[in-house]
Amino acid sequence: MSLIPGISRTKPKHRAADKVTELKQQLKDQQAETVSAFGQLIGAVDTIAILEADLADVRAKRAEAEQVVVYLAADLDERTQERDQALTEASRLRAQLAPYLAAEANTNAITVPASERDTSRFEDQATEPIKVTTLRDAFGIGPVVATQGSADPAHLPAA
Repeated sequence: MSLIPGISRTKPKHRAADKVTELKQQLKDQQAETVSAFGQLIGAVDTIAILEADLADVRAKRAEAEQVVVYLAADLDERTQERDQALTEASRLRAQLAPYLAAEANTNAITVPASERDTSRFEDQATEPIKVTTLRDAFGIGPVVATQGSADPAHLPAA
């Protein structure tokens, strides 16, 4: 190998130490990413556990609600049948009772002729229509004429 003085290299040297430092930095970055991802994983596991517990609670409440609906539907059916039976019984009893109610109504009927009125008492006296006229017509007076203090019949208009 010969050494020629004055020749410089234009390309930097590729040293192994630089490559090792670069790889170490990459390893540290990947480890940091791994720790971050692991933290997210632990958080996700906790969230999943909470959601699964909530889901189990919702399913239990839903099953309970479905059971209540079934009981209420059965109770509604029973009450509907009882109501229908009571209506049928009431109709039957009304039909049996109708002749008795009619007989009682006929026995206690109030019968007064519609066109008769007892006018023997003073306050029950029948009244006649009131004749409404003007004062002039009622007292038979004509128009009032000013005589200016004269009593002469020539000044008075003829009636």
